[in-house]
Amino acid sequence: MEDLKSLTAAIRFFADPMNCVNTVAMMRWPDGKPVCPMCGCAEFYWLAKQMRWKCRNGRCSKQHSVKVGTIFEESALALDKWLVAVWLIANRKNGISSYEIARNVGVTQKSAWFMLHRIRKALANSSWSKLDGDCGPVEVDETFVGPDPRKVHSDRRQARYRAIGGRPKTPVMGMLDRDLRMVRAKVVPNVKR
Repeated sequence: MEDLKSLTAAIRFFADPMNCVNTVAMMRWPDGKPVCPMCGCAEFYWLAKQMRWKCRNGRCSKQHSVKVGTIFEESALALDKWLVAVWLIANRKNGISSYEIARNVGVTQKSAWFMLHRIRKALANSSWSKLDGDCGPVEVDETFVGPDPRKVHSDRRQARYRAIGGRPKTPVMGMLDRDLRMVRAKVVPNVKR
């Protein structure tokens, strides 16, 4: 990767999708050998048109992009926007606001806020991976959040049941990785899956 001294240089460099893939691959695999996130196999095919790897393991044979298993995974934003935001955050001494990231990267303020928090967490942990259990066990628990349905007025209870799909409380799942010091909580949209 070339030495990016200005925002303009960073935008130009990350405009090429292959530069983005190579940069994230270097962050994930410093030794330069990609590993399948599903089975751990180091043998793979490169699918150039899809910009993905395909595992050579006959039992696995799954395809994965460079985003799988990183903070970029569950985002619809392209890697060029993510990496410019990483460059902006890393090159500011006094921090940066989500509004400034939104203006410079060309995303909404809400998306910039989301990116800012994920990138700050990754920089604080010195790890671009999500909760994955590679560093140790991941603790998972679920709970139901909401008022006691017996103590809610019947009109409000019926309206709440209709609003959240007939459940008296909202199911929430929490995950904790003690080694990475990362906590995630997520509202479960469909408890039947």
